[in-house]
Amino acid sequence: MGKKEKGKPNPLGEVSRDYTINLHKAVHKETFKRKAPRAVSHIIRFAQKNMLTDDVRIDPQLNEAVWARGIRNLPRRIRVRFQRKKKEEDDGKGKYYTLAQYVPVDSFDNLKTEITKQQ
Repeated sequence: MGKKEKGKPNPLGEVSRDYTINLHKAVHKETFKRKAPRAVSHIIRFAQKNMLTDDVRIDPQLNEAVWARGIRNLPRRIRVRFQRKKKEEDDGKGKYYTLAQYVPVDSFDNLKTEITKQQ
């Protein structure tokens, strides 16, 4: 087996992970009329950091789940599935994009980050 070369990152591949995001902590002390937009941008930043892609696409069901109770009454936590997928078109901003999807759950007790199988 060959050794891993120093300074070279692992190649990215297609992967899918489920995360629980605490929106309450992300929009703490935010003005009422900015809470939902800031929550959506926090989800995008979270996906960029954890999935290592610049291009993040929000699914309409996830957007509706954040905005379901209005601009100022957000859900405290939300369960999100991030899928890193290969781009079909080549626009010069990387080979992969991340799709963020809403995962409905009954309770957030004892939920961990899960790597799910690619569909």
